Amino acid sequence: MPLTDLLAVELLIAAFAGGAFGAALGALNTFVLCGFVVIAGELYALATRAAGGAVPVNVTGDVAFGVVLGPHVAFGGGAAALAYAVHKGYVETPGFDYHPAKEVTVGVGSRPDVLAVGGAFGVFGFAVATVSGSLGVPTDPVALGVVLSALAHRAAFGYSLVGAPVSKLLDMTPFERGDGLVGLPGGGPASDAVDGEPTEAVADGGATAAATPRVRDGADDPIRVEPWLPYLYRWRDVIGLGAVVGVLSGYAAYLTGSAFLAFGISVAALVFLIGGTARIPVTHHMALPASTVVLALAGAERGTVVPSAVAGDVSMTVALLVAGAFGVFGALAGELLQRVFFAHSETHLDPPAASIVVSSLAIGVLAWLGVVPASAWIPLG
Repeated sequence: MPLTDLLAVELLIAAFAGGAFGAALGALNTFVLCGFVVIAGELYALATRAAGGAVPVNVTGDVAFGVVLGPHVAFGGGAAALAYAVHKGYVETPGFDYHPAKEVTVGVGSRPDVLAVGGAFGVFGFAVATVSGSLGVPTDPVALGVVLSALAHRAAFGYSLVGAPVSKLLDMTPFERGDGLVGLPGGGPASDAVDGEPTEAVADGGATAAATPRVRDGADDPIRVEPWLPYLYRWRDVIGLGAVVGVLSGYAAYLTGSAFLAFGISVAALVFLIGGTARIPVTHHMALPASTVVLALAGAERGTVVPSAVAGDVSMTVALLVAGAFGVFGALAGELLQRVFFAHSETHLDPPAASIVVSSLAIGVLAWLGVVPASAWIPLG
């Protein structure tokens, strides 16, 4: 990502179109497409290398993570356009009781002003990722673009950056108590809950009107506590899932030499979440650091290497143990950051993207310190 890309008019135009496309189709919907393209791109690269050829087109990097479907462009643009459309009163989300600017499966149509906002934030995300990558900031430039884009759209359209006092940011107990539960007289636990958690999934966080609390936090105005995934926020559950996803992702990376295949599978699985399947976990922020650290242990300098190179430099036992640990780390970071940046706020700042910023930074710093032989795909200045 050279800085000169910011002067390439054709890339800026394409980034604008990518952000507008994310607005029209919906942020999460474009992200699922990104996942499928990642899978296709990684399998294509793996097959080409296995046949002894050179990969002529980097489908994963240039399409899935580029200006076409890159989350910093399409997802960030879609989330910003939704926040703008809700601010202007263009969008209603019946049956979705969280703040409507969090319903990232909603496409906002073809209004020129909304598409322009999506396009502008697509360019913003592209610029952030380009600057970060070209300067060698040791973190995922795409995820950083998603996070900074969300903070920017909150500031631009008058939303709160965090949404609660520091002392209350990690507190999910109002949600657990069911204080002031919408649709149930006098509050109390939801009738469709299992183990105190709502069972009906709403895409990428949220709950139905019958399962989401509105609470007061000692203030004059009601303050909602809206966990990103209301059926997956308890620390014990997050840790267990992170370990499982981490081990599987590390195994996939060990066999294929790809840092991104498990990530793509995790993202593509979100199609079930969009379709309304209950209690689907979101796991790509666990899969990516787990796969990446395996390649970093093997001394890989890029996101994809020949599988034999991985097996020759690190044992599978070590790879799986370290991958499991980084899966847990990514999961815990995601839960912590959803409590800080999502649960008390009005718009969608993506917890997995924020987690990936942290976990990729950790791997980058470990590589910089020489603890692991390489940083895989993570830039180093």
